[in-house]
Amino acid sequence: MDTWKASLSILQNPAVVTYLLKGVAFTLVISVAAVALGLLLGSVLALARNYCTRGPARVCKWLAVGYIELFRNTPLLLWIFICLVFFPVPELLSRRMFGLSSVEVKLMFKAAVALILFTSSVIAEIVRGGLNAVPQGQFEAGHAQGFGTVQIMLYIVLPQAYRSIIPTLLSQVITTIKDSSYLANVAVIELMARVKQIMSAAGQYNGLGTTNVSDVFVLFGFACAVYFVINFALSCLVRAVQKHKLQAQPAAV
Repeated sequence: MDTWKASLSILQNPAVVTYLLKGVAFTLVISVAAVALGLLLGSVLALARNYCTRGPARVCKWLAVGYIELFRNTPLLLWIFICLVFFPVPELLSRRMFGLSSVEVKLMFKAAVALILFTSSVIAEIVRGGLNAVPQGQFEAGHAQGFGTVQIMLYIVLPQAYRSIIPTLLSQVITTIKDSSYLANVAVIELMARVKQIMSAAGQYNGLGTTNVSDVFVLFGFACAVYFVINFALSCLVRAVQKHKLQAQPAAV
């Protein structure tokens, strides 16, 4: 019982809690950036795969197919290590930022790039599903109104496609937040990495001088609770969106 009290006292240390909460913030920032940039890149890939089917443009389609299938069928952790070794870091990011050392900033950037590349391949297929759900008549109606192909995509097709994939996209956000824990393997300072760092020095914080099994349960239990709260809230949002879509659908005659 004394060891449990000592372990729980770790989370009563304001410095430890602040350190871990900063890790939560970095996790959310990296995940949101991965989804936002992944949506941008994934949309381009989906458009290329769906509509670049004639003439020289077919090269764009096959490049998009190769990219999507390569990243979707290989592990994220593999790309994290590849980017860690080979991906260059802009000079702008080779300095201290956000309270992190220049080395930590570089590691975070490289790991975030891997997460963006991987996530964009998944989102590309999600967006492609939304594009395929748009009736062909929408294209014909756009042409009849004098719109060009680009205008039809921007003002008619993509808005409808994005609206239809909101629940699936929110589910991908949940997956990306969980996948960000892989970044702890390259010492990126997100939540799991910080939990591991506190865990390695638990003996200094619990007052016992040694690391105990209870420390593992307390610290990793804290991480579990944080991930659960964030992702459960997003899951509730997904269900609310899906319920709203069902209510908005016209009743069958």
